Amino acid sequence: MQSYYFYQHPTAQHTYVQKQPIAEQEAEFIWVECSRDDVVNRAEHWQQDIYAATGLWMNEYHLRDILNLEHPCAFDTLEDYDLLIFRKLITPDDQIKLDTQAAEKHERVFGLATTPISFMLTPQVLITVREQGNKEVESYIQRMETVLSRPIEEHNKPRKLPATPLDLTLRLLNNMVDGYLDLRVPLTRRVEFWQQELLQGHRRFTKWHQLLQENMAFQQVENLCEEQIETLQELRDEIVDNYSHLKGKKRSEKQDIMLVRVDDLTSHIERIQKHTIRLRNAVQAAIDLHFSAIANQTNENMRILAIITAIFAPLTLLTGVYGMNFEFIPGLKSPTGFWIMLGIMLMTTLILLYYFYRRHLVGRGEKSVIDMLAQQHADQHMNLFWFIDYEPIKQTVKGTIKDLEKITKLK
Repeated sequence: MQSYYFYQHPTAQHTYVQKQPIAEQEAEFIWVECSRDDVVNRAEHWQQDIYAATGLWMNEYHLRDILNLEHPCAFDTLEDYDLLIFRKLITPDDQIKLDTQAAEKHERVFGLATTPISFMLTPQVLITVREQGNKEVESYIQRMETVLSRPIEEHNKPRKLPATPLDLTLRLLNNMVDGYLDLRVPLTRRVEFWQQELLQGHRRFTKWHQLLQENMAFQQVENLCEEQIETLQELRDEIVDNYSHLKGKKRSEKQDIMLVRVDDLTSHIERIQKHTIRLRNAVQAAIDLHFSAIANQTNENMRILAIITAIFAPLTLLTGVYGMNFEFIPGLKSPTGFWIMLGIMLMTTLILLYYFYRRHLVGRGEKSVIDMLAQQHADQHMNLFWFIDYEPIKQTVKGTIKDLEKITKLK
């Protein structure tokens, strides 16, 4: 557990941060940063430590929600504080150890696990509880440590420090949501991989179980984005209704700035949600193309078998007729009967092949489709101004030109 005290400089009128409280000066607000390991094994002692540092006593039900790894995104308000639970995707940069009871199987396979981070807000205190290894929070803590190593006059350089607990909360959320945008490239590559697997033709696709799990992972991202958007909307409503309670009476920070930041967070999450929906549609389109290709191949095979059957049916008829056990059959004892029959069978085969060729059933099946879809004109290219040659339009244009000439003469 770490504490950061934010103070207002008496002369320079800017915010600076300290690790220890200053006895002669009242802090603007306090940030108490905790990991889940600090709470899970010593919840009562942690409650007492928080009360001693901030004078805030946590509700027992909220404490259970904080310790619940599977708790969805939520926002709740009490008279003493506001509770915000925000779930984030675990990116490859995070070093969070997944609990076997918290992560689902498809999350383990495809790396789309989520982790909660809890915010307890008051006008003077911000308490965060997160999983050890959360990259965004730890990078912000490193920034605080870098600021602490500088002189007080340079704490707001090059970036200004947060002025309120709400401001700090939105900055932490912004860091987490911005990390989602980096997931678009690996997710797109996963979709390209499945498209190649589904549309390859040299072997049979057998990874249906993994593809289903991948689809469930995309669905998980969509559901997570919906939860986050609803939670941010509740936070936005609270800012609109009770902004003076969130920022404190002594601070003059504008409400519009906080609303713009919340809307920016919501827009980023919506971008990820829409991108995930597009990826799911791409996978579904690849699946449809896969089954369409299989159906087309099956139809082609059946077409070939039907043609072979149609060609050999007359030959089978002829051989069946002349294979009957009658004593008197025309040409049975003729020395040239066998060759005549072979000639007839060959002519029958050639005639059937020519007939199928003319019907575009052999050799020109693909070309016949193009011929049917193509326009029956000498020039097959599309003319973007074909409508100018349309006779009613030409007459209307001529009439308009005559009317304009009459008006010009009248003037």
